[in-house]
Amino acid sequence: RIILDRDTLLISSVMLEDQGTYTCVAHTSLDTATAETQLIVLDVPDPPEDLQLSENQNRSVRLSWRAGASHNSPINESIVEFEENRWEPGRWQELARVPGNGTTALLSLAPYVNYQFRVVSVNAVGRSHPSKPSLRHTTPPAAPDKNPENIRVEASEPNEMVMKWEPLKPVERNGPGLEYRVSWRQRGVEVEWNEETVKKHSLTLRNTPTFVPYEIKVQAVNNLGSGPEPNVTIGYSGEDFPDAAPSGVSVEVVNSTLVKVFWFGIPRDRVHGHLRGYKVSWWKTKSMLDGKRHHPEKHFLTFVGDRNYGMIPGLDPFSEFRLTVLAYNSRGDGPESSPVVFETPEGVPEQPHSLRILNFDKDSVTLSWGRPRKANGHITGYILQYQMINETHDVGPLSDVSVTNHSTLSWRLSGLSSSTKYKFYVKACTVKGCGKPVTEEGLTMARGSEGIGKMADAVKPTQRFHPIEALEPGTEYTVRLVTKNWVDNNSIFEDVIETRGRAYAGVYDGLSTQGWFIGLMCAIALLTLLLLTVCFVRRNKGGKYSVKEKEDLHPDPEAQSIKDEIFGEYSDSDEKPLKSSLHSVDGDIKATGSADSLVDYGEGEHGMFNEDGSFIGAYSGSKEKGSVESTGSSTATFPLHA
Repeated sequence: RIILDRDTLLISSVMLEDQGTYTCVAHTSLDTATAETQLIVLDVPDPPEDLQLSENQNRSVRLSWRAGASHNSPINESIVEFEENRWEPGRWQELARVPGNGTTALLSLAPYVNYQFRVVSVNAVGRSHPSKPSLRHTTPPAAPDKNPENIRVEASEPNEMVMKWEPLKPVERNGPGLEYRVSWRQRGVEVEWNEETVKKHSLTLRNTPTFVPYEIKVQAVNNLGSGPEPNVTIGYSGEDFPDAAPSGVSVEVVNSTLVKVFWFGIPRDRVHGHLRGYKVSWWKTKSMLDGKRHHPEKHFLTFVGDRNYGMIPGLDPFSEFRLTVLAYNSRGDGPESSPVVFETPEGVPEQPHSLRILNFDKDSVTLSWGRPRKANGHITGYILQYQMINETHDVGPLSDVSVTNHSTLSWRLSGLSSSTKYKFYVKACTVKGCGKPVTEEGLTMARGSEGIGKMADAVKPTQRFHPIEALEPGTEYTVRLVTKNWVDNNSIFEDVIETRGRAYAGVYDGLSTQGWFIGLMCAIALLTLLLLTVCFVRRNKGGKYSVKEKEDLHPDPEAQSIKDEIFGEYSDSDEKPLKSSLHSVDGDIKATGSADSLVDYGEGEHGMFNEDGSFIGAYSGSKEKGSVESTGSSTATFPLHA
């Protein structure tokens, strides 16, 4: 905790015990030198002690105490706190503050409270710990000194009235048996007060007239008496919905997207509550450009307070709308006024939804654009603008071209400089003016280069593919993917494609939409499927030569004897097991997937057919193909080759 480092003494976590005189002594062989300083430690005061109560009265008592050590910082305030064990035991609350270093205070007390006190001293460093509590001091009960506050009326139904107020705090009760005496009468109608005493802090009256004013009083009472005379509060019984609609609704068109609405408010006796304001609802019925009707989609704005006009922004230009107005109170909305029809004038259009640069040349380009998605009126034409962009991206003067034909969606700009980058702008216009432009940049060709048309489309970095449209049929194109500020030598991707010719495309499109052609294709597919099914069935059933029929017509005793010894009795029903049991018995014979292959059983002069053409390759053959010799036993020996 105490560190000596060369010429520094460091004390961390300073305590009161560190206070005192510090001396530094330097020694040499000749003499000694000393220096000293005084360390003063500041801390919060010690807790006050020895709390005493005196001068006991019904509503007051004097508290005295002895201050604790101030620890080198004078006490500038003492705080007296109290705790009572009847309503909120264990909760200490501030009661009084004593300025300076005073050690006594005359405390004002409330009736019917069992007090206990403690004191906290404060200096510049902070607050001390609280002192030990004093002895208990109990004050006698008395009548209430105050009445409830914040008296209000709430109601959720038209024919009821709920009166509410803030209850007294526990230390404000002044005695046992606290209750509230509620008095009310209809203002300007009743003379006598109606009265009811309740223990809770609300009272509900039913079968009251709808939204009429009442005079209300709430007085606190207990077993020892009543509080002071209460003040009168005005409240209204339950509200009902307004039963009248605003009249004289009119619309003043400010511009193509903004109108001002006027109306006459409803009479006060038709509101049936506190008027909160008016709601204006509107919906679009059709576009004046194409006459297309729209499904009603209501919008509304709320205008708070008693007013007779409002502004409706954000409307679609050149459209027909309907509008209504209603009044509302705390209960809800009243009836709507009759719809008023109004039309917004033409406005400026949105920007054209696309701009492409076609057919680059050394001194000209062709621009192609699309109509605005929202014309907001009748398109009267387009404004084309262009300007040079140099290598430092500084722009040159702006040149304008006016396209007065509203149906024109492409334009060839000539008189441009070769090998120059330009920025192009296209704006759509109505009688009200022109909208925002759509822009694109492009580079003209160098002088002496081939007059090949170029087109450019902007592609977002996140795109996976991009369709290229407006190509000529039967034409070869070079497709490049380049950076935005492109030149001829920085292509990211390049390929050559050729589009289909017009004749091919026309025939293809014509056939593909003819019913007879579609039916023919379906029939061919069905016949192909049927043929494949028949072949598959024949393959599984097998198509072998009937050896037994040939042998019955031209028997060969020697071959029959050999066959009987080796294979036993043969029949057509054993044909499939015979096929599956065939194995190579000589390395020169190649195994195949079919038992009736002619190549595997003989070549040249060792033919495998007898005189009448019978196939006997399974029973006889050349010795080179693997002979079988009978040993007189029932076992046949086969020369096998690994």
